[in-house]
Amino acid sequence: MLEPGSVVPARLLTPVTPVTPVTPVASAVPVTSATPVTSVTGGPVPLPDPERLVHLQFRRFAGCPVCHLHLRSVVRRHAEIEAAGIREVVLFHSSAEELRPHTADFPFAVIADPRQLLYREFGVESSPRSLLDPRAWGPVLWGIARSAAEVARGRERLPARRQPNGRLGLPADLLIGPDGRVLAAKYGEHVYDQWSVDELLGLAAALYPVGAGEGAS
Repeated sequence: MLEPGSVVPARLLTPVTPVTPVTPVASAVPVTSATPVTSVTGGPVPLPDPERLVHLQFRRFAGCPVCHLHLRSVVRRHAEIEAAGIREVVLFHSSAEELRPHTADFPFAVIADPRQLLYREFGVESSPRSLLDPRAWGPVLWGIARSAAEVARGRERLPARRQPNGRLGLPADLLIGPDGRVLAAKYGEHVYDQWSVDELLGLAAALYPVGAGEGAS
């Protein structure tokens, strides 16, 4: 697990297939060696981002109902998040091919990490308590009901029956500054234990107000 104050080494997360114009990345972020960690939406994703905060989310598998229950709140308030100077980057431990049908309308970068390289690097774990904790049961049932309704309407797809990396992943949230320093971190104790959008915005305002890095030499 990374503690606040830890420094995240700079890298680019390589896209599977660029589907949007590639924007040049600031030279302060070096290109590292090739890695299978990839962006579903196309275009290189710098980590850290030299111009803004990064909210790095670790989720579970493609089509995970409880993950999508939370991420829909992020989608609804994405304009607020961006206005606060925060870039959303969301990781799943599924392949890009599995993720594309489930995340096509997400307005933020979705990263496929099927080998869990970044999960291990950042200390994100799996545990039976992700689903056995009673605090998770309500969100799990609500997430399943919401996804079932969306699948019935043809708006979502069911997740694959077989999940090579399992269904017991725990979530994690990190807020990373432009210098790569971890400003705040939360490692979930159950499957729905993550920052809400309000908590994220509050942390960003307290720890790194918009414009805090401007004029730095």
